Amino acid sequence: MNFSLLNDHFKAALAEDLGDGDHSSLACIPAAAQGKAHLLVKEECIVAGISLAEHLFHLFGENIQFEAKMKDGMHAKVGDIAFVVHGPSAQLLTLERLVLNYMQRLSGIATQANQYAKLVEGTKTKILDTRKTTPGLRLLEKWAVTLGGCYNHRIGLYDMIMLKDNHIDFAGGIEAAIAKTKHYLAEKNKNLSIEVEVRNFQELETVLRVGGIQRIMLDNFSVEETSKAVKQIGDKFEIESSGGITYETLSDYAKCGVDFISVGALTHQIKSIDLSLKAF
Repeated sequence: MNFSLLNDHFKAALAEDLGDGDHSSLACIPAAAQGKAHLLVKEECIVAGISLAEHLFHLFGENIQFEAKMKDGMHAKVGDIAFVVHGPSAQLLTLERLVLNYMQRLSGIATQANQYAKLVEGTKTKILDTRKTTPGLRLLEKWAVTLGGCYNHRIGLYDMIMLKDNHIDFAGGIEAAIAKTKHYLAEKNKNLSIEVEVRNFQELETVLRVGGIQRIMLDNFSVEETSKAVKQIGDKFEIESSGGITYETLSDYAKCGVDFISVGALTHQIKSIDLSLKAF
């Protein structure tokens, strides 16, 4: 991805840590000192953020040489070296925590996404992320999801129409919400896919009757209800399952024949991976 789009964010993140100077390094490391360090993997994972680390070292450092030993999305074992970096020792120390904070979280997301992706192997179902992301880090976190083998839902509020329960209730029902949405898109000359959330079979029947959309989301349907709904919808619309689906039940939903399962936990229930930048 184009990390330059997030340079302002990176600068703010470094400023938050740096303040008026890295006094620990300034106090005991000569300005001309050169050093080497490598990124040590201390926990089995899908590693994510190597290319981001290179971007950060080049963005904030001077005369820093970066050598990638692995690629983003690779399976890493304990003891693997992801990259080697060489340059002014003080600069390496100043950037150490910034790089690790990103990589540890992104690797955690990629690793969990990979675990979820394996649950639907052999089915047509794709696992999607959601907008439940860390403010300011959405593009990075959604990138990590894809490195783990899952897929992105919409990026934000702007690239897809998603009529959820509150939209439907505020608009006066499903039929009114769809009609108003189609009118809005025509008026604004926008070509956006429309997804509608349904909470029960009555709402599903309304959507099937009204039509004019691309995807139906089955919200908090049981496995049995999902199987019935999939047969009822057939190939008329894309089908997405969401809500109340756990790691233990996900494969059962996939076997129902849904096209997508959206999982908020891909980005908001994450254990960061243990990584370390070690001088050598």
